[in-house]
Amino acid sequence: MSRPDFRPFIPAPGQSAIAGATTRAHAQARMRSPRAKELFETWAKLAAAPFKGVTTDGHVQSGLFSVQPEDAPTPTMAEAANDLLRRLSPSQRSATCLPVDSQLWRHWQNTELYVEHHGLRLDEVDASLREAVMAVLRASLSGKGYDVARGVMRLNRFLGDLVGGPEVLGEWAYIFCLFGAPSESEPWGWRLFGHHLSLNCFVIGRQMVLTPCFFGAEPNYADTGPFAGTHLFEDEERAGLALMRSLSPRQQEMAIVAHSMVGGDLPSGRRHFADNLHLGGAFQDNRIVPYEGLRASEMSARQLRDLMDLVAAYMAPLPEGPFVARVADIERHLADTHFCWIGGHDEDSPFYYRIQSPVAFIEFDHHAGVFLTNAEPAKFHVHTIVRTPNGNDYGIDLLRLHYRHAAHHRHE
Repeated sequence: MSRPDFRPFIPAPGQSAIAGATTRAHAQARMRSPRAKELFETWAKLAAAPFKGVTTDGHVQSGLFSVQPEDAPTPTMAEAANDLLRRLSPSQRSATCLPVDSQLWRHWQNTELYVEHHGLRLDEVDASLREAVMAVLRASLSGKGYDVARGVMRLNRFLGDLVGGPEVLGEWAYIFCLFGAPSESEPWGWRLFGHHLSLNCFVIGRQMVLTPCFFGAEPNYADTGPFAGTHLFEDEERAGLALMRSLSPRQQEMAIVAHSMVGGDLPSGRRHFADNLHLGGAFQDNRIVPYEGLRASEMSARQLRDLMDLVAAYMAPLPEGPFVARVADIERHLADTHFCWIGGHDEDSPFYYRIQSPVAFIEFDHHAGVFLTNAEPAKFHVHTIVRTPNGNDYGIDLLRLHYRHAAHHRHE
């Protein structure tokens, strides 16, 4: 797999997009731009709409999800979260702890702009408290999932060093929130979010939902410094490209939405200045995304196996029990799964792809530069997102079912 060089696109001294000496100063300066104002105003309108979930036509498919044990590591998660709570001051606890059904579940974003006033900001607390937060992640995620999350955070600092803004783009420039009270039986969850990262973890009993799950990096590897050797999204890139290249010419014709990622035959309005080709990014909780591309029913047995291997790469952040359950869910809906592609498919081409079914929404996108200066999408800037469509992002459908059927809630 090729590893394109990002170094020609490092901005010259004084030409960086860093606009302030601190995270708040940078955000205040950037928020004065019309484009940033427009983006955040749009997000506010989207957040104000009642939650429905990502759908293909505006109608939620019912009966897709059920409350059932999946061997989530809930006891260990609750223990780690309770240990964190004991360490928080009253003011920190007030900022960090939110109701399990809080509307702030949906208020995450993946820019570097620090505009929030809720949650625990990790670069504003001491190392022991940061470690307590990381212990919650370690207890909740697979080893691979934890490593990817930490890799995103480290590459954020690597980017900060590259562009002269380590105080803005830092390893700990992330916000942690706790929803509900940690419990082995009652619903609760946590979120960590910031630049290129949003992990939303809902847990009820021995079941968990880890979506929306946003990972990204610019660049997606470090070649010098303390994090040299960190390289993310190799599996997702390699396996996606291999699947696309395994398709017959007829299958490729069905899968390809556009050959160009910018202009050309790309449908008008398909590209967004902030999300690029992503459709399921921040605040897109209710987006209508019709199926596109090649149905899995048109794939060979080997291609189906490769498709599920690709899906498994995106489910890998889940611990073993929930991982097995999610993969099984997706396999049950394989006949209704679609795979679509935008861009080229030779070794050096940037590209976008999406895997979409009633229970899965997965996107991979090579992006243009934000802090680096490449005007066209490049393979060293990657965004990925996983959502649970039809109403179960943030575990909202499971929470609804819990409220409907739990005896103590029925009495309420």
